[in-house]
Amino acid sequence: MHRFFVEPEQIHPEYVEILGGDVNHIRNVLRMVPGDKLSVSDGLGMDYTCQVEELDGERVRVRILEKNPMDVELSSPLVLYQGLPKGDKMELIIQKAVELGASRIVPVSLKRSVVKLDAKKAAAKGRRWQAVAESAAKQSGRSVIPQVGPVMTLKEALEDAEALDVRLIPYECARGMEAAREELAGLRKGQSVGVFIGPEGGFEKAEVEAAVEAGARPISLGRRILRTETAGLCILSVLMFRLED
Repeated sequence: MHRFFVEPEQIHPEYVEILGGDVNHIRNVLRMVPGDKLSVSDGLGMDYTCQVEELDGERVRVRILEKNPMDVELSSPLVLYQGLPKGDKMELIIQKAVELGASRIVPVSLKRSVVKLDAKKAAAKGRRWQAVAESAAKQSGRSVIPQVGPVMTLKEALEDAEALDVRLIPYECARGMEAAREELAGLRKGQSVGVFIGPEGGFEKAEVEAAVEAGARPISLGRRILRTETAGLCILSVLMFRLED
């Protein structure tokens, strides 16, 4: 069943109004007609099974058939602080991070980041990245749309992560896998976890030192060097497996 996200104010006691770009998608791409069923999420954990009643150029009105709370989110918020990669790799990273349960993705500009975004480009990229997150949330059956934050410096990202219970920084010079296993074994369901991933070329030593000084814990992801688009997804997969209820 096709899923759509709406703002809570679009939900009424007996019906939901779907607005914006989803209207064109429902009418002209999916070619839905009155009587067809779809799923609507309020982004707050409630799912509505609905039936199309009316379609016009500006809205789709659907009648609520059933209302059920969704239990698909991790109890542990996972925040990915991703060093800006080249090309369109960020879109892949966001898509997969959303599928793996990340609650938020924060792009971070680091010393070895090849991509440098001015304010205008960063705003345009941010809109595109948020659209990717929404699409991935729909596809993977999430009950919320993870937010893609504005591009931050490392200093800003470390300050942002101060509120999290645990901060991890995969690093090739970290102690071996046994130490990593011990670190991950200490995690508890419900704890919030931030993960810092470097760009192509990795972190500079001074950046890792700054992160450790701010409370991040270095861990190893194995003896092989992982690409930036692989490293975050690797650790998010491990965290999901460990922290999923």
